[in-house]
Amino acid sequence: MTYDFSGKVALVTGGASGMGLAAARAFAAAGAAVAIADRNGEAARAAAAALADIGHKAIGIGCDVTDEASVKAMVEETVAAFGRLDAAYNNAGVQAPVAETADATAADFDIVNAVNMRGIWLSMKYELIQMRAQGEGGAIVNCSSLGGLVGIGGRAAYHAGKHGVIGMTKSAALEYAARGIRINAICPGIIDTPMVAEMKETQVEAMAALMKEVPIERLGRADEIADAVLWLCGPGSTFVIGHALAVDGGYTVR
Repeated sequence: MTYDFSGKVALVTGGASGMGLAAARAFAAAGAAVAIADRNGEAARAAAAALADIGHKAIGIGCDVTDEASVKAMVEETVAAFGRLDAAYNNAGVQAPVAETADATAADFDIVNAVNMRGIWLSMKYELIQMRAQGEGGAIVNCSSLGGLVGIGGRAAYHAGKHGVIGMTKSAALEYAARGIRINAICPGIIDTPMVAEMKETQVEAMAALMKEVPIERLGRADEIADAVLWLCGPGSTFVIGHALAVDGGYTVR
């Protein structure tokens, strides 16, 4: 699928690997200037340099999405480099250990939701401040998960945050729809990324059970998520507001 983001500026968090990197590459290929933000600033800068080497406009930014000052600086650095912000994919996220609710730790709950929910709220907050000031609209896609649409035993802490992302997305979408800023969420299924590769090694039985429930009978690809992100940010989805789009190989429609 072909998209045209010429003259636009896109920001991707968690952009140094996996779905974030695929989206950053797709935005760049479509003509956008891209800010790649990641907790691993060195990896973010390397990813941006690789895009710049083939003629794209890109910068890498080290950002801890759990830290408000860091998120504010991320958006400011993006605007300082490119002059504006038109699209954002808030992708940064982490997994939590599989554990029954009674056995999970408060520390694990706090860590996963500091990144997966508060991090997206902070990112969206400062992206909206910039887009609102521009007065020219914009598009934001927040990364939820199939875990934001269903429940799975042993994953209550992770699913709590991913459900929360959808709630934040819907509420913020209502606030800004009339001002031309469209906010939606994407709900990836089990995607072939470094995070999932690690889960397959450390959560062998749980991952095997999950894969049995995927009707398409394969892992998703990061580029398939990137395509959906660009569609939600582009002119083909201008009447889509506050939606949680499942891109999961049929998992949630079983």
